[in-house]
Amino acid sequence: MIEVQINGKKHQLDVEPDMPILWVLRDVLGLTGTKYGCGQALCGACTVHLDGRVVRACVTPVSRAAGKSVTTIEGLTAKGDHPLQKAWVDLKVPQCGFCQSGQIMTAAALLKKKPRPTDAEIDQSMAGNLCRCGTYTRIRAAIKRASEEGR
Repeated sequence: MIEVQINGKKHQLDVEPDMPILWVLRDVLGLTGTKYGCGQALCGACTVHLDGRVVRACVTPVSRAAGKSVTTIEGLTAKGDHPLQKAWVDLKVPQCGFCQSGQIMTAAALLKKKPRPTDAEIDQSMAGNLCRCGTYTRIRAAIKRASEEGR
């Protein structure tokens, strides 16, 4: 059994220790907000926070999360009203939406570390998250809006 806190709730998981966190979230717990993209930690669609740090859930074994806290898009806020989520809606960031939970989770980690990021800091932080629809300028604008709302 592996004990992991996910979105504030403790779970005793009877899974193989090398099972990726992504499959624990999606297949075992039914938390489908975290997406499978490439399976190789290259696209960022599966981004979650592990003790506040950005990790790619598709390649991170659940054993690495033992005794730690995992936050998914579902756990970012109880009501889905995080400043980033609101900015994403207000600015109509997503097109297909597939990569957006990973984008938001990466941006949330950035804003926690750097509440008023520059464009260059946003670009650098978000560089590992791919968007097939090319909504990068809207993503940057939403991050800027969310950082302003936090003032």
